[in-house]
Formats: sequence, C-alpha cells, structure tokens
Amino acid sequence: MTDWLGPEEWQAVGLSLKVAFWATLGILPLGIFTAHVLARWDFVGKQILNGLVHLPLILPPVVTGYLLLMGFGTRGPLGGLLQEVGIVVAFRWSGAALAAGIMAFPLLVRSIRLSMEAVDPKLEQAAATLGASRFWVFVTVTLPLILPGILAGSVVAFAKAMGEFGATITFVSNIPGQTQTLPLAVYSFLQVPGGEDAAMRLVVVSVVVAMGALVLSEVLARRIARRVAGT
Repeated sequence: MTDWLGPEEWQAVGLSLKVAFWATLGILPLGIFTAHVLARWDFVGKQILNGLVHLPLILPPVVTGYLLLMGFGTRGPLGGLLQEVGIVVAFRWSGAALAAGIMAFPLLVRSIRLSMEAVDPKLEQAAATLGASRFWVFVTVTLPLILPGILAGSVVAFAKAMGEFGATITFVSNIPGQTQTLPLAVYSFLQVPGGEDAAMRLVVVSVVVAMGALVLSEVLARRIARRVAGT
C-alpha cells in the first residue's frame, strides 16, 4: 500500500484525514446543541434557524467558500479580528477544516435531530419530575439514547468533510502540502498530462472511505431502530 501511493498522494490523504477529523470534532458540540434546540425547543424563528443550518446544502459550495473568504479572510471582519491574536485560517489547513466543517454541519445536525426526535419525551419528563435539571436530564437520559445517532452523524460528517471540494478550493486555494486535500489532489492530477493514474488511485481511496463510512452509518442507524423498538 505504501508503494501504491506516491509521497504527494499520501500527503493529500493524510491532510484530508487531518482536516476531516478536526472538522468533525469542531462541529460536534455545536451540532448536538443545535439538534437539541430544533428537536425540543419551540420559539419564534425556529424555521429560520433550520433554514440557516441547512443553507450549505442548498447553496453552491463555491458561494459558501466565497462567503468564508469574505468573512474569514485577512481583510474580512472575523479574519481581521483573528489575525490580531495571531490566528490565520485563510489559505491554511485550518481554513480547510472550517470549510469542510460548515459543509458537513447540516448532515450532522439532521442525523442527531432525527435520533433525538425518536426519544420519547416522557422519559425526559420523568427524570425532570424527580428533580433533575435540564442539563442533567440531557446528560443522563437523552445523551445515552442518542449516542448511536451522534456516532452515525459523525461518520457521515467525516466522510463529507473528506470529500469537500468547492468551498475548500475557493476559501483556501489548492496548495500542495498545506491545503491540497484528497479531492483537490485528484483535480490537480487531472490537469497535467500523465496524471490520470495517480488520480485514479486517489479516487479508489475516496470510494473506499466513502463506502466504509456509509456502511458504518447504516449499522449504527439499525442500532438506533432496534433501541427505539426496544428489541
């Protein structure tokens, strides 16, 4: 396997794994909170929040990348503030993780929300009547029940982050060794004569990772169904 992929290809695969890992880890706490809000809270503007959460799935990825560049670029309002404390995300691997995380966020939230909506609210109400706070009810009752959904959502989000292209190349460009993730490397190899073989090898890696993620997600989803059914 080490001889099958060249150094540049391994570099792209390694960077993709790094970006996808930190993207998934970074959006997980906010994803759980957002899913909880959408599943359990009723408030004015709930549909607006739901629309904003799913906006990255509707917008062209290039538009999302451009908005990130305008906001988090060195001349953007948020990017300028971060630069003052020594943090730069534009044209860095951390920027690729940010772009991948935003694109994967809707998938993570949706998976966790569906899992949370499958939990009987009476279980949470029973814990609350015993004097438990909302936070403690969530930690001791809701969280263990939705854990398979969290795992399934995280796997799908990780796979999505691994395959992110449009927002990434727009926001952080395609810099070998710094921002060139696996899909960007495939694109680069296809632009040069004789690069088709290297591109195909990376395509195979992408397919294996994606199929593995889908299979794992399906297994976890079935566990959710069995738990809800009480079998």
